[in-house]
Amino acid sequence: MECFVGIDLGSTTTKAVVMDDKGQVLGRGITNSRSNYDTAARVSKLEALIDARLSLIRRELDKEPVLAGRVDEILGGLTRNFRREQFIEQLGDLEQTCIANVEGPRFAGKEKAITAALTEVFRRLRDEESDQLFAPGAQRKSDFFRDLAGSRFMQIGEEVARDAGIPFDHLLHMYDKSIIEVENRPPSGDMNRKFRTAMERVRGELSGADLDTAALGAPIDAALDVDMVERYVVGTGYGRVRLPFPKEHIRSEILCHGLGAHLMYPKTRTVLDIGGQDTKGIQIDEKGIVVNFQMNDRCAAGTGRYLGYVADEMNMGLHELGPLAMKATKSIRINSTCTVFAGAELRDRLALGDKREDILAGLHRAIMLRAMSIISRSGGITDEFTFTGGVAKNEAAVKELRQLVKENYGEVKINIDPDSIYTGALGASEFARRAVVEA
Repeated sequence: MECFVGIDLGSTTTKAVVMDDKGQVLGRGITNSRSNYDTAARVSKLEALIDARLSLIRRELDKEPVLAGRVDEILGGLTRNFRREQFIEQLGDLEQTCIANVEGPRFAGKEKAITAALTEVFRRLRDEESDQLFAPGAQRKSDFFRDLAGSRFMQIGEEVARDAGIPFDHLLHMYDKSIIEVENRPPSGDMNRKFRTAMERVRGELSGADLDTAALGAPIDAALDVDMVERYVVGTGYGRVRLPFPKEHIRSEILCHGLGAHLMYPKTRTVLDIGGQDTKGIQIDEKGIVVNFQMNDRCAAGTGRYLGYVADEMNMGLHELGPLAMKATKSIRINSTCTVFAGAELRDRLALGDKREDILAGLHRAIMLRAMSIISRSGGITDEFTFTGGVAKNEAAVKELRQLVKENYGEVKINIDPDSIYTGALGASEFARRAVVEA
């Protein structure tokens, strides 16, 4: 099977989409953007390919009548156990890297003790934590390896260091030095082997659960035997100039967001994208071709990065801003959406006794007012209108946008796709497909 990949390297997250030759999306992947953009691109693509393989597995499982009504359960177990295999692989890499870094005058005479302590820490992480983290029903706060391994390394490491009579700082130094190296080496083991190992664990979990687990063999084998050949890759986004692709494989994010929005909603004529670094107002025709656009390319005001700064100022998580703003009883007028002056104005408002939720409601309105100005300069809003980007998941931002669109343009259909954060990568993958299929 030929696959076509689009990668959108944003300032905060990097997204990838894998598409087949018919234009069907097979998989999506996302990761945090790092200073090492090559790594971010590799990780997002790997995640999209994993998701694509899971899509192929679902197709095959759906064909089996005896598995009717159980496919979601089976896929959930398969995904969870596949992540367990990845976690164990990266733990092994981290262990070897930590031990290799035990050198230098600081550790003279303590090398054996430190190595033995590290070996014990990773034994416990591998034998105890992997089972707990990926047990059925287990709740994980994150799927990023650093988050999963880091917190338990600290807890187990302190105990092991104390028993071994060595300073915990030595183990912590090894971890801090090694985790960056490991993060920049995404899991590289045989993907199909991990899926097969994961399925054996699923069989064990479902044995005796009124399910013929033997029926899982043929569908899984059929899906894993499909050879996904990466035919063409197109890159876009804030960091596209850093992507390791030839120039002819790079497309502007304006073009990719326009085409991506068209693929999601063919009747779209106006697109608003608010990402981590910029805001774009895009006008497209009936084929998804960009006919006009405007963007704030010189200032991060009103973008995801600005919201992140506000969250830091208020000692909150970024995901908490929208829900808290929805609790407001009034909207406090915010005079500036400039990141430089935001902190001072927020502190002044709080000092005056204004409630945080009312301040945030006013802030979201100010952001959307700025976005409306950009859209107006691009040509205004015509039916249909599509809102994309990470900020499209912020319910307070969506509420203000709907209100402002109605006030200024009347009743307009507004599209917000649950996967809107992948719009740019979707457009890039379609450009990749067209470069081959429609050449």
